[in-house]
Amino acid sequence: MAEIKPFKAWRYRPSLFKNVGELTSPLFDVASEKQREALYGNPLNSIHLSIPRGDQPAKNAAAVLEEWKQKNVIMQDTVPGIYVYYQYFSLPSEPEPYCRKGFICKIRVHEWQDNIILRHENTMDDAVAGQLELLAETRLNASPTHGLYTDEAFELERYMDACIQDPICKAEDYQGVIDAMGIIQDESIIAKFVKRLKDEQIILADGHHRYAGSLAYMKQQMINNPVHTGNEGYNYHLMWLTNTEANDLRILPTHRLIKGLDHFNETTIIKKFEKNFKIKPVADAGEIHEFILGKPWTFGLIFKENAYAVRLKPEAFLELKWNFPEQIKQLDLTVAHYFIIEEILGIPGKKQNTSDNIEYERNFTKCMTAVMKAKAQMAILTNDVCIEDVKRACGCGCTMPPKSTFFYPKAVCGFLYCSL
Repeated sequence: MAEIKPFKAWRYRPSLFKNVGELTSPLFDVASEKQREALYGNPLNSIHLSIPRGDQPAKNAAAVLEEWKQKNVIMQDTVPGIYVYYQYFSLPSEPEPYCRKGFICKIRVHEWQDNIILRHENTMDDAVAGQLELLAETRLNASPTHGLYTDEAFELERYMDACIQDPICKAEDYQGVIDAMGIIQDESIIAKFVKRLKDEQIILADGHHRYAGSLAYMKQQMINNPVHTGNEGYNYHLMWLTNTEANDLRILPTHRLIKGLDHFNETTIIKKFEKNFKIKPVADAGEIHEFILGKPWTFGLIFKENAYAVRLKPEAFLELKWNFPEQIKQLDLTVAHYFIIEEILGIPGKKQNTSDNIEYERNFTKCMTAVMKAKAQMAILTNDVCIEDVKRACGCGCTMPPKSTFFYPKAVCGFLYCSL
């Protein structure tokens, strides 16, 4: 099953590392254009390795990496270790503070069909190709993907808690989250981590494209290496592993914005909902969450002038014709994509992943603003996805609808790098 190992991380030299918060950056798929531009202004920021720019971004990242090594901007640890990484955060709707606990290590890359690394999202070929090119040029994992293991007894937590008492760095990141990192270099303790994970399947929470890039790179290198042994560096990938059983796993909803549909008419659309949905007008769109929160197959609809809460009639569920396992059919987002986006709005399921008529937005206020300013024709508001839904989806071997999960908070780039 899962095979993990310690590694010697590359980190900013001590004089820079003490202010590492100034050098961190968001992951490539969540950074806004405004954030990126501000970070590119710092020539030592991690964004130059994780989200390089220019006509040849991957080659540019490789050049930066070589320069940083030559000038000792980054230096490699002399002893291999497992890097404990904690995030302290809170949510506006939940004043209780949280601490997500995990550790960063190398993990052996496996084919999807091996059912050791489990995915719940599909990947886009162009995005995977970009990650493959970046990995081939730099031979570096610039940021860890986020993986989930299950440990009901919390066997590893006491070692992580002891380690984080003396962190090597602590900083507030772009999300307002406090990130802290420590190192475990004791071989006897590392062995306990390796042993605990050896019978585990790992669910990919975040970083499907980066992992898929590592998988593609491994296949490429295996073909080109006639003496491939399986122990080469390209057989491994950098991953931050956290426990599914902890009370720190937050999956935020991602809403759907609809735009650019021809002959769009609110009255006609709401009339179509009458067949399969119960419809409740909502006087104040800003309170729509109260009408849908925690209710299965229930969604908020925001139009320019009106808002509604709609709930699928139980008997209508039997009309869902997509050929998916029951675990996928039962998901709120499957219901939304079939009954609303395909049946009512007329965007076929096979075209939804690439449709210009669908945008994904996590921020409720931005959804409302987009509709009010006519940048979108309507918004479809969804509930949170729970980890049990993710587990069931992974267990049946199918993926969830696009942008089903947004695990919060995200790991930051810049605390460490992992060379192949």
